[in-house]
Amino acid sequence: MDWKLLASTFAAIFVAELGDKTQLATLSLASEASSRWTIFAGAALALVCTSALGVLGGDVVSRFVSPVWIRRIAGVVFIVMGLHYLLKKA
Repeated sequence: MDWKLLASTFAAIFVAELGDKTQLATLSLASEASSRWTIFAGAALALVCTSALGVLGGDVVSRFVSPVWIRRIAGVVFIVMGLHYLLKKA
């Protein structure tokens, strides 16, 4: 196992998920539920499933598109989304 890759993936995803809408939705669900462990299990399972889709999708896309171009395209998409949200009128 590549421990450096594991640690960098964990760190990137952990930081990216802090304070996002998924965490806020989980917080909201947990505040109303009688079983916090059920909310934790459901949220963890959902994150595992979406991560699996991301890994499978990345595997398929990388067969046709260079990883360098995938990073560039992702960077452009994030910049465009950021500009959209900054310039969007309320």
